[in-house]
Amino acid sequence: MTEQAIITTTVNLLQDNIQVSAYLAEPKESGSYPGVVVLQEIFGVNVHIREVTERIAKLGYVAIAPALFQRTAPGLETGYTPEDIATGRGYAMQTQALELLSDIQLAIDYLKNLPQVKKDGFGCIGFCFGGHVAYLAASLPDIKATASFYGAGITTRTPGGGAPTVTCTREITGTVYAFFGAEDASIPVEQVDEIEAELEKYRIPHRVFRYDGADHGFFCDHRASYNPKAAADAWEQVKQLFSQLN
Repeated sequence: MTEQAIITTTVNLLQDNIQVSAYLAEPKESGSYPGVVVLQEIFGVNVHIREVTERIAKLGYVAIAPALFQRTAPGLETGYTPEDIATGRGYAMQTQALELLSDIQLAIDYLKNLPQVKKDGFGCIGFCFGGHVAYLAASLPDIKATASFYGAGITTRTPGGGAPTVTCTREITGTVYAFFGAEDASIPVEQVDEIEAELEKYRIPHRVFRYDGADHGFFCDHRASYNPKAAADAWEQVKQLFSQLN
């Protein structure tokens, strides 16, 4: 597949008194394209998330990455040091599920208002914290294809408190692909099994990928845990998943 030339920009999504910054990447050539929402790790809309957003746009999608910490840490962008991890976790703990869903819907509605974006189903992809949030976002009616990468805590908690995110499985109307590293200590195999069982219980179209030798963050080539083989396979699966939107 030939990669498309793209254009990128930062946009502001406005809702009530909230202004959410978002990174937008889209094909340069005019046309009609599906929309995809990209959900950040705890490190903000940093270079990795922007690169993923651009990779998706080069495939022929309009991709947008909203800043999920906008309320508490506008403009946050960090690396991957232990100090950065502690900072990011602190902000993640301050998020609320309903606010996250509202911000994601705001991003979808922004895409809907772009003339080049198809209106009949959107994709969602998230990593780490964003992988958890992507599973939550899969319950939104507009989301028809979700790629959730190593989202910890899906079976044990939800942002802001309440029933674990896995309990929203029954509300999912699209397809879910979930990606996990077998060496990821933050997501025990029992939790992966529980996610898969819930997807099967409610007959949600899904695939669960477990990569031997891969750790948390295996898709990110800016992290020491990057696993090229697992990342390459996962990307092929993501392309297959999002092709359903065309």
